[in-house]
Amino acid sequence: MGAAMADEVGSEAQTAYYYPPPYWVGREADELKTLLLFFDNLSILLPRYMAGRPEIADPVLAGPLIDRGLLRVLEPETFVDQQMTEDLTTVMVDLLTSNAFDDLEPHPERYHELSYSRVGWGVDVGLARMLVEELESRDLARPTEDGVSIPLHPVVRTTILILLAQLARAAGQRQGLSLHPVTADSRPVDDLMRTLSRSKMPSAGHLVALDIEPVAIGLESVPLDEILDFRSQHGGEYRAYARDCRRFLIELGPLPPDERHALLQLRREELQDRALTLRRTAQRAWSLPQMVGFGLGLAGAAWELVGQQDPVSAAIMAATAATLTTADGPSKTTDAYSYIYRVERTFARR
Repeated sequence: MGAAMADEVGSEAQTAYYYPPPYWVGREADELKTLLLFFDNLSILLPRYMAGRPEIADPVLAGPLIDRGLLRVLEPETFVDQQMTEDLTTVMVDLLTSNAFDDLEPHPERYHELSYSRVGWGVDVGLARMLVEELESRDLARPTEDGVSIPLHPVVRTTILILLAQLARAAGQRQGLSLHPVTADSRPVDDLMRTLSRSKMPSAGHLVALDIEPVAIGLESVPLDEILDFRSQHGGEYRAYARDCRRFLIELGPLPPDERHALLQLRREELQDRALTLRRTAQRAWSLPQMVGFGLGLAGAAWELVGQQDPVSAAIMAATAATLTTADGPSKTTDAYSYIYRVERTFARR
């Protein structure tokens, strides 16, 4: 892993796959403007029956992003393909049979809807129905109320959305897209880390969390045109920061714990230095009345592809095999990860 790595996708556009909700609401719209510095564009997985809802929830930003090609709406009716459906079903069935959900509250106050299309109903109705019926038999799902979605236990729904965020990476590659899971909610990332730390997972013991560094300033008061102009000049530096977070994860994950700990500290210091440089670049460009910190971090695991694995591992490995290459050829490391961003209203000038 010490060899120099080539860019994982060459000149392909790097797309932030926003999850777990189907679209953003409230003040998060302004936060997403800053996220555009780190990625070429954004994407959401939105069922067809929800078409138009992002523009209603955010009439100021959603429309312009779509018009400029900066927001890609992925429709699960076509994006969730046969392989993705099989992988999702394999993982969920293994979680069910290994009693992963047995300790959940049996009757939560509210079950949350998830579109049939997200579990592959449009590509393999038999497989998707089997999964839904299995969930219903365990009282983790209830009969549909609208004909287009299935009410799920909130923890099960979140689990499926987390898995979809990982499986979307390979589905995106099959469709010429380079997708990277990104969330502002720490809970899905915590759930991902818990899944990866299961004792029978090859990723257990390879978990890496890169701290959320205040790497940019919040740009909620800056017009979109100005942000895009700034990005045309400095976007490469911000995208390199996001890309290197994942590079460090892949570099650190397979190492023995003692070596990983020492190198992790070195990488954290490197990211802190680079974050400071990027913040100062933005501060020189804008004189904002309120300094708001925008932080970006990454958490996940990377491990070597060796031997036979359990169904959960096999599905994740098949669907998320890293595309990084080294001087010796394609990497033999796979990874599961998520970027997480956070806005801090109190942000010290440094």
